[in-house]
Amino acid sequence: MARLRIAACQIDTCVGDLDGNVERILAAYRTASDHGADIAAFPELAITGYPPEDLLLKPGFVDANLQALQRVAEATGDCMAVVGFVDLTRDLHNAAAICARGELRGVYRKCELPNYGVFDELRYFARGQEPEALYSVRGVPIGVSICEDAWNPSGPIADQADSGAQVVININASPYAEGKLARRERMLATRAADASAALVYVNQVGGQDELIFDGGSMAFASDGTLLARAPQFVEDVLIVDVEIGSVYRKRLLDPRGRPVDEQLPLVEVTPTTVVPGEPPAHPDGPVARQAPTLDPDDEVWAALVTGTRSYVEKNGFSDVVIGLSGGIDSSIVAVLAVDALGAARVHTVAMPSRYSSAHSESDAATLAAHLRVDHRTVAIEPAHQAVLDMLAPSFSGCEPDLTEENLQSRIRGQVLMALSNKFGWLVLSTGNKSEAAVGYATLYGDTVGGYALIKDVLKTRVFALCRRRNERAGHALIPESVLTKAPSAELRPDQRDDQSLPPYEVLDPILHAYIELDRTASEIIAAGHDAETVKRVTRLVDGAEYKRRQSPPGPRVTDKAFGKDRRLPITNGFRG
Repeated sequence: MARLRIAACQIDTCVGDLDGNVERILAAYRTASDHGADIAAFPELAITGYPPEDLLLKPGFVDANLQALQRVAEATGDCMAVVGFVDLTRDLHNAAAICARGELRGVYRKCELPNYGVFDELRYFARGQEPEALYSVRGVPIGVSICEDAWNPSGPIADQADSGAQVVININASPYAEGKLARRERMLATRAADASAALVYVNQVGGQDELIFDGGSMAFASDGTLLARAPQFVEDVLIVDVEIGSVYRKRLLDPRGRPVDEQLPLVEVTPTTVVPGEPPAHPDGPVARQAPTLDPDDEVWAALVTGTRSYVEKNGFSDVVIGLSGGIDSSIVAVLAVDALGAARVHTVAMPSRYSSAHSESDAATLAAHLRVDHRTVAIEPAHQAVLDMLAPSFSGCEPDLTEENLQSRIRGQVLMALSNKFGWLVLSTGNKSEAAVGYATLYGDTVGGYALIKDVLKTRVFALCRRRNERAGHALIPESVLTKAPSAELRPDQRDDQSLPPYEVLDPILHAYIELDRTASEIIAAGHDAETVKRVTRLVDGAEYKRRQSPPGPRVTDKAFGKDRRLPITNGFRG
């Protein structure tokens, strides 16, 4: 049986860096060519990076993207390249260029444009009407599709299969969410089997603002069997040999298949004919490898590390700084930062106040020593007392309350921002999703920063991730006392989080239902949660929207994070 060798070029692009993206594409193309690939597939919008958002409204950007594509096309040889770019006709299109032998041989325009969650492609692109052609590579009909096209069981892949495609290339910029790799694999296996065509899925890797792309490119045989899988969260050129043979073609739309006069035209790209039974073109034998899947906690950890590294490096920061309190949130952020950037680029600051406990200060120092990061102490008591004295005439006759607590957090924010301004370090915010949800954070205090690593991680998951990281380290990298002491902001004597909030074991399931599942308060109560607790929590979530609008971006690791895919009004009278 004959076979084609296909390279899924899982690269890390940067939005707007057209020259850099061309370099990455051509480097991976050379690797694919050197390994004898017949086809090299690249991610969706690989030329521009994904998502380019309102850069697409700039005509000069679109023109520059077309010029960059021309440079890629001119560099191609016999290996066919499938490259994502922005096409300009009467409208803009999310498109794939088919390039070989120094020229553009065809264009596929995405038909299914997602307009939900983090996606708003209908804001920018027009739909492709239907696939316009198949492409012949060594006599094998090849279909090309883009990302969302594969999620529609009666979409372009079915049309291409009806016209005789034996291999379909699907290029993607599919953002990460926990558990999504398995969902993709099930869907793609079904799509390949339904079409009776081999399917090669290539995904982008790396971070772009809030989005993380996990790679995990895959190839499937015509019966849906997984042939190969690339690792997640790293660049890779996945080489796979796809066997080509006669198959019984199932027809999704028409059991008789398309009539001959309605079939898609076949554009010859590589003329050498391949027929079943001839000697294989790649005598070194079939190539395929399957990267192992990750433990769920390890997968989320790797996603957070990837998002952090990409944000810091693509935005030109050298170092980061973290307020290290000795609590679990700042501890996990410090470890994530070191895993992402290395200890030499991470700086931590302890900022004790009159209410800071000795064990918190020692826990912070112990963790900094374990991580071997630059650590300093800047006591905030002098500034705290000075501000209290300054405000004393205005506060005369008032009892101390939350105001005095928040002063401490805001002073700490000022210290971190001063270090950022002086040394050019990026401040990493340490608030988690539970706190962000209910507004248990001080605006212009602990919300300061340029990137919020754990803003999409609920508090109970923070504990689980820390325990798993210690398990992988083989010792208490994060001190055990950090994991066992009661969470506290330490802004007043003997303060604990559960004095202001329900226990996190109670709070987090309510937040998951209300935020990530979009359940109403009445639906959550009907599911068995305490009515008064649910009403209080949902009121807090709704009331904190104005705070979240002013918070820094952070990596999205769930199906619904605060940011691009949760857009609720600040002024909101609905109470469901």
